Amino acid sequence: MEFAILAVFIIGYLAIAFEHNIHVDKAATALLTGVLCWAILVVGANAIPPHLLGDYNALLVLGNKNELALSEFFDHRLLEHLQEIAGILLFLMGAMTIVEIVDAHEGFRIITDRIQSTSKVRLLWVITILTFFLSAALDNLTTAIVMVSLTRKLVADQKTRWFFGGLIVIAANAGGAWSPIGDVTTTMLWIGKQITSASIMKEVFLASLFNLLAPLIVLSFVLKGKVERPNRSEDHALMISASERFTAFALGVGGLLFVPVFKGLTHLPPFMGIMFSLGVVWFATELMHGKKAEAQKSKFSALHALRKIDMPSVLFFLGILLAVAALQEVGHLKTMAIALRDQLGNVYSINIAIGLLSAVIDNVPLVAASMNMYEISAAATGDTWTDSFVQDGTFWHFLAYCAGTGGSILIIGSAAGVAVMGLEKISFIWYLRNISLWALIGYIAGALVFIAEKTLF
Repeated sequence: MEFAILAVFIIGYLAIAFEHNIHVDKAATALLTGVLCWAILVVGANAIPPHLLGDYNALLVLGNKNELALSEFFDHRLLEHLQEIAGILLFLMGAMTIVEIVDAHEGFRIITDRIQSTSKVRLLWVITILTFFLSAALDNLTTAIVMVSLTRKLVADQKTRWFFGGLIVIAANAGGAWSPIGDVTTTMLWIGKQITSASIMKEVFLASLFNLLAPLIVLSFVLKGKVERPNRSEDHALMISASERFTAFALGVGGLLFVPVFKGLTHLPPFMGIMFSLGVVWFATELMHGKKAEAQKSKFSALHALRKIDMPSVLFFLGILLAVAALQEVGHLKTMAIALRDQLGNVYSINIAIGLLSAVIDNVPLVAASMNMYEISAAATGDTWTDSFVQDGTFWHFLAYCAGTGGSILIIGSAAGVAVMGLEKISFIWYLRNISLWALIGYIAGALVFIAEKTLF
């Protein structure tokens, strides 16, 4: 049965990759894949070797291997995964809604009006460098959503905008990897005490920067021409005053920046912070337009923004995360972590492989499996292998880099990629043909910089 789950995942993955060839939306395929993986897991649990099922061993010890015990066990496990998945989806929906509200108020004009260049190369540098540092302050998912919305105001041609979107994915993931709040996996390692905040920023920053700079430098000699700016709706712009535009922008961006602060103050999950910020923006914009005619103010309301967010992308994300959770439950990810340890035996090789795998499988369960497989060493012993696993050891820093940036190689390998894929309707194959090589170049360049830092200096 464990092989049947893997087969369903692979078939679903291929169907997502070739959605334009089979004419089936990726969200439908992802939902079917996720639900079928769990259905096979539950129905065929008795046929799965117990050592693969992790916590299911507790049932065997108690002698409770029966249908009722199985049902209760998998209900509990599914709900545990849904708790994490729901947090990600609510965060995504909240961030999308805030961005739509700012966009409706023409708030991004505050930035776009100051970007005068139409050169593809200069514009790409400005957008990606801004994305890189903003991602470290916010997180890669939120930043990707914001920067795609901003790019729509600067680039009219769809294929050019797709290319910029692909580089935004690379920049957002690179920026998130060196910040304790920039990427879910880095945050996991920070909370798990594998790394400290000051150390990750110091040790991974240069590698993350080269992850972005390497493709940018090469593209500076490849890209030619200028971008065409989209036509601006002046009638819509006239309905918004400069003060209203600035207020919406300040509230939106301030709300997004407040999310990590809220988490630090309350220790509540990030989706609670984004929901608080959405509530503030919603409340303030309602007051702002309260005295206007209904037909006029409806265009700027949060209700209008909620109708515009991309729900198919949210459902696609749900299906993918459910499928990966099933792989985690059946033990495939743990088996993979053991195989990497046994076959490679080198902290650099293991992490590079994990990063490449994170392009196919979500990096969160991969990092979770690694955290469970490779425990934190109590203290330095003089042994190179053991010392790599102390707090702020080489393994953990390189894991943060590789897991955070490896997902850029394929568009569904990271939350930022999935968000951009949904917002801009980028196909899996288009990204593979046009962006994956640049992401791989950046990934390898950053990895080499990290290894050189550790071995030569």
